[in-house]
Amino acid sequence: MAPVLGAAKEAHLHNTSTPDNKKLNIVCVGAHPGDPEFGCGGTMAKYSAAGHSVTFIYLTRGEAYTSSQTYAESAAIRTKEAETACKILNVKPMFAGQIDGSTVLDKDKSDAMTKLIMAEKPDIVFTQWPVDSHPDHQVTGTLALTAWVKSGRQFHLYFYEVNTGTETMAFTPTDYVDITDVRDKKIGAMFAHKSQDPDGTYNGFFKPLEDFRGLQAGVKAAEGFIYFKPKAEQAVIVGL
Repeated sequence: MAPVLGAAKEAHLHNTSTPDNKKLNIVCVGAHPGDPEFGCGGTMAKYSAAGHSVTFIYLTRGEAYTSSQTYAESAAIRTKEAETACKILNVKPMFAGQIDGSTVLDKDKSDAMTKLIMAEKPDIVFTQWPVDSHPDHQVTGTLALTAWVKSGRQFHLYFYEVNTGTETMAFTPTDYVDITDVRDKKIGAMFAHKSQDPDGTYNGFFKPLEDFRGLQAGVKAAEGFIYFKPKAEQAVIVGL
């Protein structure tokens, strides 16, 4: 099965349709409520609209986003925001049970995340790029990568970016998705996260990023991804 976005050796623009109209199981893993929506909500909206099954797994409930509330109060607010965003995108929310700002990367947590991901029988998993200034993002990306390894590389693995320039680092996309026609839906999902200053966050970080990736891909707005090559392709260099 070829990945929907394409395993490109160069950066290419891809759509979210499959030649045989196979319905896919897509899992998108994010550290906090809002990360999947802001990072690749447009692509997830396209998958959902095409009839594919999409699940968001949030590593935490965003408990530590403010010191003016208890963790329980913050978690309740951000969980509700995530559920609202998921309804807009027509995706299923799940929560992995770790704590914002105190995420753990060890064998037990790795086994738990692998079990959670594989229970969804994923064809493709999207996760955060682990080369990131935020420790929770690092843990999220590494947990999904470990699940891919533990599963015997049973699914295709893509990394997405958030706040490139201030958080995500050294991110050079291999693939792009044109999100021009679903940009408004993505914005709706992002702005469901009212506690996260969506206007400032979107206009300050994500709109410029969507415009820039669109410029690279030759469209109005795009999201960029890094495709993690299967083992059989990792030793291949063009021309050799």
